[in-house]
Amino acid sequence: MKVISYNLRKHRAATELRELVERHGADLLCLQEADTTDIPDAIGGLVLADSTQRNRLGLAVYYRENTYRAVDVRAIALKKSLHDRVLKPAEERMLGVRLRDIDAGSDIVIASFHAAPLTALNSLRRHQIRTALAELDLLGEGLPKLMVGDYNYPVFKERLGQHVRDQGYELNLSDSRTYTRYRFFRGHYDFATSVGFTIDTVRTLPQGLSDHLPILVTAEPTPASGAASTDAASGVA
Repeated sequence: MKVISYNLRKHRAATELRELVERHGADLLCLQEADTTDIPDAIGGLVLADSTQRNRLGLAVYYRENTYRAVDVRAIALKKSLHDRVLKPAEERMLGVRLRDIDAGSDIVIASFHAAPLTALNSLRRHQIRTALAELDLLGEGLPKLMVGDYNYPVFKERLGQHVRDQGYELNLSDSRTYTRYRFFRGHYDFATSVGFTIDTVRTLPQGLSDHLPILVTAEPTPASGAASTDAASGVA
C-alpha cells in the first residue's frame, strides 16, 4: 500500500497531484491546505472519499476505487491556537476515513492531519495529536490506523515520539527534511503515525510548488490486524 501525503501550500501545488499519483502508483492520497471547493472527484485513478467543509485551508482523502471502498468518514475540530481563533484558517484539522479492502475483506483507517502552525506551542500540537488519535478509534477500534500529514513539529521530536508511543502508536519520519521555506525552521514536518501497520519506508519526494515536500509512505497492515471485518461490524447494510 502506497500513501502520499502533501501540504499544498494554500492549494498552489494542486496541479501536481495527477502526476504524483501516477508516477508513484499511489493507492491513497492525503492532502492538507487544499481548496476543497476546487478539487476534482478523481485524480489519476483515485476517487475522493471526502474533504473538510468548514476550512479555508482544507483536508481531503482519495483512495483507489478498484482496491478499496469507503465505509465511514469522520472530520473533527481540534483545540484551537490563537492563530486559528484570529485568522480562522482551519476549523477541522483531522479527516479520517474507514476503508474496506475489497480483496482482503478487512478494514483499515486512513487519516489526513494538519496541526496548528508554528506560532502555537508544542504542547498544543501534542494535545491535537492525542485527540486526533483517540478520535480515530471511533472509526474502528482495533483496526490498523495510519495518520499522515503536516505535524508542524520541527524540534523535540523525541518527546513527541514518546508521547505517541504512550498511546500505542509509532511515529515515523521520512528519510529527509520535508519543509524548506524558512532557513531556521527547515526540517521534518510531515510524519506518519500508525498502529497495526508495518511501515516499510517513508520517503520524501522532490519539491514542487509547495514549501512542503510530499512524502510517500509504503506500508501494510500487520497480519494480526488484518482480520476480516463484517458489514454488520462496520455498520454497513
